[in-house]
Amino acid sequence: MKTWIDGALQGQAEAYEQLVTQFSGMALAVAYQKLGDTFLAEDVVQEAFTEAFANLSKLDNPDAFPGWFKVIVERQCYRLMRRKQHGTVPVLEIEDVIQEENLAHNPEEQALKGEVHRLLRDSISNLPTSMQLAVELFYFQGYSLKEMSEFLGVNVPALKKRLYDARSRLRRSLPVADVISVFSDLYEGGKGMLHIMNGDHAADRLRQSGIQGEILVWRELYTFGPITRNMRNEKDRSERAQYLEHHLGIPQTEYLKIKELEQTLKSFHQHEEIVLWFEYDLYDQAMLSYLLHYFREQDLKNTKLNLLCIDNYPDIEHFRGLGQLTPSQIGRLSGTWHVMGVEEIQAGSEFWAAYASSDIQDHRDYLLKNTSVLPFAHAAFKVHLSRLPSVSNGLGIIEQSTLEAIREGVNSPYPLFKHVGDQLHILGMGDLEYWAHLNRMTEEPHALLQLSGVQAFPNFQQHHDEFRHAVLSLTELGIQVLNGEVDWALLRHDTSYTSWIGGLQIGEEEDTPWRWDTVNGNVVIL
Repeated sequence: MKTWIDGALQGQAEAYEQLVTQFSGMALAVAYQKLGDTFLAEDVVQEAFTEAFANLSKLDNPDAFPGWFKVIVERQCYRLMRRKQHGTVPVLEIEDVIQEENLAHNPEEQALKGEVHRLLRDSISNLPTSMQLAVELFYFQGYSLKEMSEFLGVNVPALKKRLYDARSRLRRSLPVADVISVFSDLYEGGKGMLHIMNGDHAADRLRQSGIQGEILVWRELYTFGPITRNMRNEKDRSERAQYLEHHLGIPQTEYLKIKELEQTLKSFHQHEEIVLWFEYDLYDQAMLSYLLHYFREQDLKNTKLNLLCIDNYPDIEHFRGLGQLTPSQIGRLSGTWHVMGVEEIQAGSEFWAAYASSDIQDHRDYLLKNTSVLPFAHAAFKVHLSRLPSVSNGLGIIEQSTLEAIREGVNSPYPLFKHVGDQLHILGMGDLEYWAHLNRMTEEPHALLQLSGVQAFPNFQQHHDEFRHAVLSLTELGIQVLNGEVDWALLRHDTSYTSWIGGLQIGEEEDTPWRWDTVNGNVVIL
């Protein structure tokens, strides 16, 4: 905003154009509410912009422009109404003429659409003025709640309440099942927006919430298996597909559908805005950083990149993710995202570059960076490194927490997953990933755990009902390692098992010199 104002003060045509593009829709909506005439509203807005540009030097705070400009629009409306009473043609009559002209092209479709259009406009005209304006700006003009708040001088929660009440009233007056779908069919609002998130459940809730736009569910698991900085390398991708199939049971053909998602991502310029929906945990932060790394390498042009990233929700005591929210709750988040600046995008790219690096020094260096521009990045990266073998007994944080829980009596797989998942919620670990960790802990010749009651762990393709009744117990070695008498990592260096912590490869028949110091919270090299 400040850049545009500064540019306009210096007489830059581009800055004028940006301000007109940003605020003309809002101004027209306000003017039409006052005048009830589309053409007069357009004239008023043009005069308002002329007055605003002529007086920009009087505006001390550029951030106050939205509210300041609204006052100018309203003043121009009052001037017009005092100056002359025009005979006006109601906007619905104008729309009727347009509909009649279109009937010649597609009579049935246009007639049906015209009737729905008329019903919607008639119903909206019966709403209180404040609700009409909110509906006009949000659904017809496509403005975010934040933009509306700045322009109208009304806080976001109040605007959400107006839109909620408006939808409730419209449902009672319109003979349709889904009010939101009517808006979507008749208007362009929201169609220029792409929402990117992980998890089909959360995506379904987003669709049900009425938030407009396309949804792209990014299906990847950057917390497990081999990763590299360039995840689009075909050789590395093939190796990753094989690894995930072997350890998680995900068919290679299923994983390689990521190529289709990448093609969708490549066409991001089709959208005016992108909203990244993510959470505070490592699972999400790794995915977010990958996407920001991708966008940093692109020319965004006029596409606006937004971020919604949260670690709590007022009505949820133990918030773990967006999938916990109801459609109504997730709908209240509409417009609370913020436009990402160059610094944030750069910071996300730096997270990914360090996280996916095969050089331990890059990981150590990242811990020393100031990452406050992305508030959840540091904690997520720190817990990422806590998965390394510890200095004390060679266990990572997942193995350590699991053994401690079983020693305390939590010995059935699903209660164990919940217990460890709650304790290490900052990991954002899914069940398939956890079963793979448990499976590794039961493997001979250095098994920490013994599984009874079932022969194998479930995976992506195989689900075992009897697994719910399985029992896990500590082996003698497990007890010794938990007590700090034996170093598990030293024992396992003679096996062929390879695991991955971000871009760091652990194993491959040689001792891993990197260790996590749980006391000081940093990486040491033995």
